Amino acid sequence: MLDIELIRKSPEKVAEALKKRNKDDSLLKQFQNADNAWREKTQLVEQLRAEQKKAAAARDKERGTRLKEEVKKIEAELEKLESDRNDLLLEFPNIPFDDVPMGKDESENVVVKTWGNIPKFDFTPKDHLELGERLGIIDTQKAAEVAGARFYYLKGAGAMLEFALTQFAIETLTKEEFTPVIPPVMARPDIMRAMGKHRFIQDDDAFYIQKDDLYLIGSAEHTLGPLHMQETFSETELPKRYVGFSPSFRREAGSYGRDTRGMFRVHQFDKVEMYSFAHPEKSEEEHRFLLSMQEKLWQALEMPYQITAICTGDMGSTDARQFDINAWIPSQQTYREVGSCSNTTDYQTRGMRIKVKGESSMFAHALNATAIAMSRTIMAILENNQEEDGSIRIPKALRSYVGLRRIEK
Repeated sequence: MLDIELIRKSPEKVAEALKKRNKDDSLLKQFQNADNAWREKTQLVEQLRAEQKKAAAARDKERGTRLKEEVKKIEAELEKLESDRNDLLLEFPNIPFDDVPMGKDESENVVVKTWGNIPKFDFTPKDHLELGERLGIIDTQKAAEVAGARFYYLKGAGAMLEFALTQFAIETLTKEEFTPVIPPVMARPDIMRAMGKHRFIQDDDAFYIQKDDLYLIGSAEHTLGPLHMQETFSETELPKRYVGFSPSFRREAGSYGRDTRGMFRVHQFDKVEMYSFAHPEKSEEEHRFLLSMQEKLWQALEMPYQITAICTGDMGSTDARQFDINAWIPSQQTYREVGSCSNTTDYQTRGMRIKVKGESSMFAHALNATAIAMSRTIMAILENNQEEDGSIRIPKALRSYVGLRRIEK
């Protein structure tokens, strides 16, 4: 969440940020009204409590009882006002850095780098689902019978490919001081809100287990952040880097067409995720480092990709800066998102109460980045490495893990 003092003392900065993100600035006025009402009631309660003390000192029992009832009534009103104000506070997105590209939607994202050669085929390339079905490594039909649409079975060499990607990513990242973690895949509503996932819930993208009052996570990010909630780092402990592996669950509401075919937008997929806590003065440096780790992985896989700087109108609500990595998908003849890399500054750590101890205590900065989103990475590998006979070349970096040079029927 945003710093409430920032909204109080610099409303013009917050209004400008809302404008950049194409958000209605009426939110700011609503919050100010709610905050002012809360502050007025708080002052009134304090005044009445002071009068209670005077009544007690004067042994005026009748007045003391009357004041006690009045305070009790106003405290109930105050609790409601505070709840309403905090609900509004959750609606504010993070403040973008000044040099983030301005734009209304994904059409105004900016390509900052292109790497690798787009493969040239002497035949019409097949999409990943057709390739996977012919090789017997992907089965969406049986998965639909078992769980419904937009699930898949990954079998045989396909499953080995995921295990290989997992081990490859974790081995690469542990050499860079990342600690491997397998986090919980469910979180309480208050944890999700504190992590800034209000929009994820509000947009009905999260799966919810009503009986247990728990949400299934959409990324390991959602439960890696709380690993240090209510804690304070020393400056020498930072950066603190984690690499988490978990299933991820998303409704992907509103997606349609080619995105719902095969493995691109599914309800469940596995993911290796980077998460880092950094000193506020070094979070931008850490952001570039995480991005370099993404590139290291994709270059080792020899996959053509682009890096895009995400514009203010398309950026995630928790992010102050976001990059996406987009892999070339031959069947679609375009680059598609396979991961993101975000600096959330103190937006998540403020909710989690995660601080850095220095000359004055401050909130740490938190960053997250996709290492490997399995479904989309496997999709890119199958399509970019296909042969005319339908077989798939295994990237050299993965061959020792898979135990194969090629997947063939």
